[in-house]
Amino acid sequence: MLDYETLRLIWWFLFGFLMIGFAIFDGFDFGVAALLPWIARTDSERRVVINTIGPVWEGNQGWIILGAGAIFAAFPPLYGASFSGFYLALIGLLFAMLLRPGGFKYRSKLQDSTWRTIWDHLLFVGGAVPPLLFGVAVGNVLQGVPFHFDEWQRLFYDGSFFGLLNPFALLCGLVSVSMHVTHGAVYLVNKTDGTIQARAIRIAGLAPFVTIALFVLGGLWVAFGIQGYVVTAGGAWDGPSNPFTKTVELHSGAWLTNYAHYPWMILAPLLGIIGAILTTRLVASSRPILAFVSSGASLFGIISTAGVSMFPFLMPSSNNPSQSLTVFDASSSHDTLVIMLISTVIFMPIILLYTAWVFKIMRGTVSSKYIENNSHSVY
Repeated sequence: MLDYETLRLIWWFLFGFLMIGFAIFDGFDFGVAALLPWIARTDSERRVVINTIGPVWEGNQGWIILGAGAIFAAFPPLYGASFSGFYLALIGLLFAMLLRPGGFKYRSKLQDSTWRTIWDHLLFVGGAVPPLLFGVAVGNVLQGVPFHFDEWQRLFYDGSFFGLLNPFALLCGLVSVSMHVTHGAVYLVNKTDGTIQARAIRIAGLAPFVTIALFVLGGLWVAFGIQGYVVTAGGAWDGPSNPFTKTVELHSGAWLTNYAHYPWMILAPLLGIIGAILTTRLVASSRPILAFVSSGASLFGIISTAGVSMFPFLMPSSNNPSQSLTVFDASSSHDTLVIMLISTVIFMPIILLYTAWVFKIMRGTVSSKYIENNSHSVY
């Protein structure tokens, strides 16, 4: 039987794994939709681009359900604090994502150019807004979220929607958009040919450098521009979940202290940067499949950087730092984590195998000729 501390650490890793899985699998179709107005200039080209992700976008969205479910079951206080504090942002996220099924299903139902242009723009919004809001959320968590608990552990959020849109959070949002655009462009290099592929190659050669520049700027801002959180007393790693049992202080550059204690963590930001550089080189050398892998590795590294920098914090509180939520005081019970782990061990391999099978079946490029020959059966 695994002890409580180990189970909490396992679920911290699994939570990160699910978030990264969502970014990699749903990230490329976000990126493709965000690129739609620039990479496709005719109706035929737009249909090609849309149909590159048409068979897989619905399945990819399952990762966000898995992630939200993991937060709800493994870290319920985090679920309550994040879904309450970011309520309006989440509503905006859901509305943006709801534009996607309408865009895919209805866009080509009519021949009218105005009708199709409207849906194209809505697909763009559905592709660009979610990565932006996810990045904004991470930026706010790094700065601390204005929430606190009363003596009965009832949660109160004291912020506002527009307060979330602060400069550092918007920078994190741009990092997120840029890395998803990179991932989408590399996916299009693999899935298209001719003019569309040539445009995708140009974007895939430039976007990774934009991602690196924004990522490095964000790192410098974290190091010198915002304060991080440090547990200074209490916070038993194997005790009952109770955010009232620790003392937390704010210090400049505190989010970098983990790299001094655990030097291996530096691999996360290095992977984010090196993966982005390799992506451009692999695209230029006509190895698009490896470029897609390296783009996914860059996503893995950038997202992991936020996670390992904040560890053991899940959501710091700017109102009362000592009531911040950590991996060790915001988890479910030992038995709940065990049952969930058993379920994950059984079902996660099935999900991964099914995903691999789908991508194998749907491999190959989408061309204008294919769209013409199957005009009434594709998006």
